[in-house]
Amino acid sequence: MAIQRLPHILQLSVLLVLSTSWATSASADHENFVHCLLNHSQPSHPIAPAIYSPNNASYSSVLESYIRNLRFNTSTTRKPFLILTALHESHVQISVVCAQIHNLQMKIRSGGHDYEGVSYVAEVPFFILDMFNLRSIHVDIKSETAWVQAGATLGEVYYRIAEKSKTHGFPAGVCPTVGVGGHFSGGGYGNMMRKYGLSVDNIVDAQLVNVHGELLDRKSMGEDLFWAITGGGGASFGVVIAYKINLVRVPEIVTVFRVSRTLEQNATDIVYRWQYIADKLDDDLFIRLTMDVVNGTSSNSSGENNKTLRASFIAMFLGDSERLLSIMNKSFPELGLKQSDCAEMSWAQSVLFWTSFPTGTATEALLSRTPQVLTRLKRKSDYVKKPIPKTGLKWIFQKMIELEAPMLTFNPYGGKMSEISASATPFPHRAGNLWKVQYATNWDILGTEASDHYIELTRKLHMYMTPFVSKNPREAFYNYKDLDIGINHNANGMSSYLEGRVYGIKYFKHNFDRLANVKTKVDPGNFFRNEQSIPTLPH
Repeated sequence: MAIQRLPHILQLSVLLVLSTSWATSASADHENFVHCLLNHSQPSHPIAPAIYSPNNASYSSVLESYIRNLRFNTSTTRKPFLILTALHESHVQISVVCAQIHNLQMKIRSGGHDYEGVSYVAEVPFFILDMFNLRSIHVDIKSETAWVQAGATLGEVYYRIAEKSKTHGFPAGVCPTVGVGGHFSGGGYGNMMRKYGLSVDNIVDAQLVNVHGELLDRKSMGEDLFWAITGGGGASFGVVIAYKINLVRVPEIVTVFRVSRTLEQNATDIVYRWQYIADKLDDDLFIRLTMDVVNGTSSNSSGENNKTLRASFIAMFLGDSERLLSIMNKSFPELGLKQSDCAEMSWAQSVLFWTSFPTGTATEALLSRTPQVLTRLKRKSDYVKKPIPKTGLKWIFQKMIELEAPMLTFNPYGGKMSEISASATPFPHRAGNLWKVQYATNWDILGTEASDHYIELTRKLHMYMTPFVSKNPREAFYNYKDLDIGINHNANGMSSYLEGRVYGIKYFKHNFDRLANVKTKVDPGNFFRNEQSIPTLPH
């Protein structure tokens, strides 16, 4: 498509701001910013209805409606001075240009599931560009593609695909309320990644508003920038409006199961065996392993239940239960899977199963943009390259029982994940990894003391896992945002680059330098920045 440019007067404003040093900019004038938005609004698409200031009665509800981590919804959390709920692409273009003119920090929010609240919290005065109104989905079964706007949720994407076809799907996350913008641009993985790879491995085009306020597609943005926003995080390079995805084939009937075993039910041996087979199973089979602490069946001398570890094996199989049982009996008999453990259903229904909706829930539930549970949470990540010895597993389980709160999730690799080059997209964690680890802690207790306590528990479990995970660097997954591994406090210069490199190498490994090069070319002033954005190269 041709580059869509702004009106001449706004293009002139862009040139003016790009020729002016950030250092000479005065402090942000929020009122002038609003005037800028209104002055450049197009009569056919007025921007006024999209503007919410704290004086607006709906401001709080708009702000809180997409806060998915209640840690960042407190009276002391810094609030944006304005929320712009873009109703049209031109609103995004105008906001990018006006924010530069007035030297304002912009945070871009799609679904709000950012684990550290980076899309709606900042240490400095800021406004939110909220994309939830830009959520159209156009599915074309004939070409097996779809255009999906960044404000859509994964559940909406899945539902619209299933609405058109019983034999098509898309490889992305299992949480329906996650927003497309952040999920796709950071990599996006789900329970079909062993068969079809990541979300970014199936993206073929995109629309993005760049730092000049231009609306670009893949051809006009160039391959370097397109590469960067398919795994390197879109918010460092521009505002992604939409992605074009390739749909994948799924059978009309898939099979799922969820089987749990405690330590008393031989969980240690079963987990040990899972390590050796999970990445080598038939590509149609994905078995996630989650481990948490529960009350045991026996009681101690005081009559209290002893704690034990529970290992749960949750599977997605692209086929019927008969073939699944055949594979399991041959490759993983230790689990003792039975026909009664298996449930056959459509691919769309399997998403509801994986999200723990009650059996029989209508697929229309995928259209809900409200999470089933809202809580306070902390997440961390790791990658494992060698099986953990049985003595190591026993030690980890003991530590988990001592800590009680954090849950471990192991997501197996192999299949397509080992076939794609580590440099094909910015997402580098490919061959050589057996599985990805997520550390998850949730809590409902109010207050900073409780938050500090549970965050520290998560950090301790992460520390205990050090001997068993990747090293030099200790790798991390960008979509599992974790500010513990580094924050960039600077806008530009060597200090910004060095701070960015700390977390950038862990998230992107050898791809970090290419991302920094792209960043420097397309956004030399580092307008698109956040606590863990890609930095520009130092002069």
